[in-house]
Amino acid sequence: MGLKKFMKSVQSTLGLKNLKEESKKKSLKVLLKKLNSRKKSITALLKTPRDKKEENELKEELEIITLQIKKGKKILYKLYSKK
Repeated sequence: MGLKKFMKSVQSTLGLKNLKEESKKKSLKVLLKKLNSRKKSITALLKTPRDKKEENELKEELEIITLQIKKGKKILYKLYSKK
């Protein structure tokens, strides 16, 4: 059995219609998980006393991560709603 036939049989068995789209969803979920863990760690760091400059940098980074999470969720929602 060739590679293409194998891929087609696996896709039909698992019910995957668009393999590229499924891989995008999976990688996006992994990225969102990493962003959420980073957000939690920054939030924990902000609870400890820091100097003003470092605190401002952490707050900036937290804002950027929050924006990226929102964008990622929006893209993931669009990918799931295409069905």
